[in-house]
Amino acid sequence: MSLPTWSSGPVRRVRVFAGYLGLLAVLGLVAALLATGAPRLANEYADDGLGRDVGSLPHQVRDLTYTVSPGEGGSIDTGRAAAKLDPYRERLPGPLPGLVGQRWFAARVGPDRVGVTGDAAPFNGSCRPELPLRYQSGAEREVTMVAGRWPASTDTVEAAVSREAADAVGLRVGSAFTLLSRGGFGDSVPVRIVGIYQPFDPAAPSWDDVALADVACPNPDDGLTHRAALLTDVPGLNRAAQRVGVLTYEWRYRIAEDRLTTADIPPVLTAVATTRRTPPERGLILTTGLDTALATFDGQLRAVRALLGVVQAGMLATLLGLVALAARLAVERRREEFTLLRARGATTVEIGARTLRETALVLPAAVAAGWLLGTLPPGRPSGVEVPLVAALVMLTTLAVPVLAMGGQRRASVVTRRRDLVRYRPSAKRLTAELLVLLLTVLGVLLLRRRGLSQDSGVDPYLVSVPVLCAVAAALVALRLVPWPLRLLGRLTARARAAVPFIGLARAGRGAPLGTGPLAVLVVAIATGVFTSVVTSTIDGARDRASDQEIPADARVTGSYTQPGTADRLGALPGVDAVSPLAVESGQPLRSRTPNGVGGRDLGQTQVLVMDGPSLARVLAASGMDVDLPAELTRPGRIDGPVPAVVSAEVAADVGAEAVTEVQGRRYEFRVGAVVDRFPGLRVEARRFVVLPWQALPVPDFQPIAPNQFLVAGDGFSTAALGEAADAGARQFLARVLGKPAEAVRPTVPATVTTWQAHRRALERSGVNRLLSFTFGTGVVGATALALIAVAFAVLAEAPGRGRMLSRLRTMGLSARQGRGLLLYELVPLVGVAVLAGGLVGAGLPRLLGPALGLSGFTAGLPAPVRLDPLLVAGVLLLVLVALGAALAVENLVNRRMRLGEVLRLGEEN
Repeated sequence: MSLPTWSSGPVRRVRVFAGYLGLLAVLGLVAALLATGAPRLANEYADDGLGRDVGSLPHQVRDLTYTVSPGEGGSIDTGRAAAKLDPYRERLPGPLPGLVGQRWFAARVGPDRVGVTGDAAPFNGSCRPELPLRYQSGAEREVTMVAGRWPASTDTVEAAVSREAADAVGLRVGSAFTLLSRGGFGDSVPVRIVGIYQPFDPAAPSWDDVALADVACPNPDDGLTHRAALLTDVPGLNRAAQRVGVLTYEWRYRIAEDRLTTADIPPVLTAVATTRRTPPERGLILTTGLDTALATFDGQLRAVRALLGVVQAGMLATLLGLVALAARLAVERRREEFTLLRARGATTVEIGARTLRETALVLPAAVAAGWLLGTLPPGRPSGVEVPLVAALVMLTTLAVPVLAMGGQRRASVVTRRRDLVRYRPSAKRLTAELLVLLLTVLGVLLLRRRGLSQDSGVDPYLVSVPVLCAVAAALVALRLVPWPLRLLGRLTARARAAVPFIGLARAGRGAPLGTGPLAVLVVAIATGVFTSVVTSTIDGARDRASDQEIPADARVTGSYTQPGTADRLGALPGVDAVSPLAVESGQPLRSRTPNGVGGRDLGQTQVLVMDGPSLARVLAASGMDVDLPAELTRPGRIDGPVPAVVSAEVAADVGAEAVTEVQGRRYEFRVGAVVDRFPGLRVEARRFVVLPWQALPVPDFQPIAPNQFLVAGDGFSTAALGEAADAGARQFLARVLGKPAEAVRPTVPATVTTWQAHRRALERSGVNRLLSFTFGTGVVGATALALIAVAFAVLAEAPGRGRMLSRLRTMGLSARQGRGLLLYELVPLVGVAVLAGGLVGAGLPRLLGPALGLSGFTAGLPAPVRLDPLLVAGVLLLVLVALGAALAVENLVNRRMRLGEVLRLGEEN
């Protein structure tokens, strides 16, 4: 093939060198796709996680609610207050007005400082239901009347009640009662029920404060009662407020989760803080927990974005390294052309302009195509998308011209055999390598001190530290590996077989992997291994968190139940073992006195009463690797202080013995063991006391009622478990209230959470979908790029290896021995690259430690670094696949080059 002439047009040269330019175009397209598509998908997953978290918040936390209580004797005008709903929204600081979806105004009389007499029968003893009177804007448009009509108050306050509340409280159309002011704040007002309604959607957020609820009676001995809000109109509310003297206005604004994005979090936090300090009108009090929830989510998001930045930095660095290798490969193939042009008088600038005209025709369009493909995934673009794409255009387009100009700075027509010369690194190269090592050490120190997640965003230097560590490892390996390979080559020289000697000799000279290919391969492998190690670390910590909170196959949580409920659960199909628990929060803790009466106040604690023998059976049947202290599992009742397991904070306060309460009765305990965590308690529990149920001196007249159960088994029905627990709760409540079990309902319906469901919830909550996307992208992308790097290493030396194989073929080398020669060249250096990259990837999580902030994704449980054994098998498989790919590429190149013609077409002396 003749060399193209100086007068050849750029289009013709593009056709001639279509292979190299096409390779650069594909790499540029992939780099642009990664730089634009990955951030968009990451933003989509982050926004989706934010919407899910905000949507699951209770309305007291999610909504922005202004409240005010008009002073006594002041003018009461509920209609005028309702008209301020939209003006208040418009006066919210930006961007809150645009994020508000639904909004409501409400005015209520009671339930605080308001009593009731009349047709509303007492729920238990002297404990009457709470019947606050309420006006809510738009409520009449969201209901259907099942009896009577909507209130139209004149001289008498008229009200409507929901069908559920009417059945529970015993109200009907025509019922009359009186609202009384308690505490001397006002008079009383008669109220008459004129309608019973049914909401179109009882689960709609507008009914959050209207729905029937169970509340504690003023006298704790009376237990629970109902709170049923009664809806009235504006005149009725005004009349009741004037007579009773207790009135509260509420303006409630719901943030629409589908409008909220992660980019809105900082301005929303600022806006909420601003409106909390300066409300739309003086006297308004803002009630919300949205800022706290958003701040928590933002902290997790910053940590995930930092990890995503590490993965993206590794993959972009690998891609740009491959672009540089492809550009160098293209320049090497045209070295004779450029040398001839220099001999004819062309300057280096003219050579650069010549190649620039070629690359400018192809590579900007390829990067633009990658950009367009990157806009197809859903999600918002990142703020640096356009500058990043512009940088990719410049890098890919200028790579070949710059390398071509650099290679022709010194004109020479003599071709050297570089495979026989051992170069000594120049001073500039040594300085550059030392600079990389210095930046690596400095970056590790800064990263350990500051962490990956910064309040100001992702720091490009800090997220590039893992890449610098991989490059530094590649440089060190490049300096250390040739020496043992040369020694091994000398040993193989004494053997009869020539293939091992030739292959190891070329490997010792770095023929298949120079600095560039080796660095790219190490970075790719380090990124993949780092991602895999972090993934397995988080998965292991989440498994332990699920074992901690659900130390069984399922956990049943609900109201207090009758003591025989555990036996009822154990009789269900598929249930192997059941252990009852009594979990009490905020129990008093006091020092023990000689007479057994609690002494000095030691604060509060969470108390877990567990039956040791049954819990041990459940743990064993569920396959939990947990050993309970012997004192908790020893059967038999103890009349004195029982042995207890306490947390470190409680142990520091109580010393050796103390007194606590369980369901209103005091129990003495002594510290038997101090632990950081105990199965069955929340991961974040820091103050707790665990008491052995079988050892407590529980009187028969006041048994301890369990409110949770741990279940071991397989194939059981979660619905049946919940129904059995609710039945036990109804029996307990009926015994306390003295009513039939059919006439009461549990205060808290039973919920059944399996271990698998709890584990899945840890992965779905918050930013964990983005985290999974980050890790999946890192593993798959790093694996693919590592294979491409090996293929590049083979392509870079294909001409030289082809000439060598042609010469050896004349001496009787077979095709099989030729493939063995390639393996002898590649195996040592690929193995070194895999080892260096693997060590860097596995060592980075340990080196960086808390800087990664992994505990934020494990329900607060510490995340010690965990190396999955499957990762080792995966790396070995990667090596085998890489060698297979190298053989395939070598075979393809040899066929295209036709080894028999290599010496005639391109022989070098």
